[in-house]
Amino acid sequence: MGVYLVSVDADEWFGAEEDGFGELAAALDAALVQRGLPPFDSLPGEAEFVRGSGLSFEEKLSAPMEGFAALCEEHLAEAEAETLCGWTVLVPFSLDGELRLPVPSAYFDETVVVGAPQALALAERLAALLELPLDEIPATSDNLELTLWFRSDGPAPEAAARRPGRWAADLDTAFHVALHLRAAQHSIRRNCPLTYC
Repeated sequence: MGVYLVSVDADEWFGAEEDGFGELAAALDAALVQRGLPPFDSLPGEAEFVRGSGLSFEEKLSAPMEGFAALCEEHLAEAEAETLCGWTVLVPFSLDGELRLPVPSAYFDETVVVGAPQALALAERLAALLELPLDEIPATSDNLELTLWFRSDGPAPEAAARRPGRWAADLDTAFHVALHLRAAQHSIRRNCPLTYC
């Protein structure tokens, strides 16, 4: 089992079924309208899975997070760290701060929504700080590609030997930076939300 970060398509987002996000979608739209913003109603439909297509996103949070948390604490202000790490739903448009909605999420009694452009800017800062080799790290994550790349038996250790640097000293931390970076990029590219399940 474990915790997964996944993209959400239109059918799931607007679905009224038990595993759908219809209540959340309605609460988010109401909060957006209250802020004078348009509702979020133009999501892509379900994408047929094609490896490497970049149409869906699914990664498992299997690596320890202590190093990533320490990196955020050292280099980000508290509000910035909350923007990058404190959300339960990431949306593809800008938000002036987080939105807290009284709708239960997978692991909490409320849902915290953050804009992907804001999260992306922070993830890019950390990626630059670690000198992540973004030309080697998978750009899409539609079938645990990052998870598999960073495993001890994946390509990451060999890449770290070839391209030493701060990123190579702690591959678990590098994984979480890459995960947040690719998640925000995917949300913006596909105009879809991401959430934990």
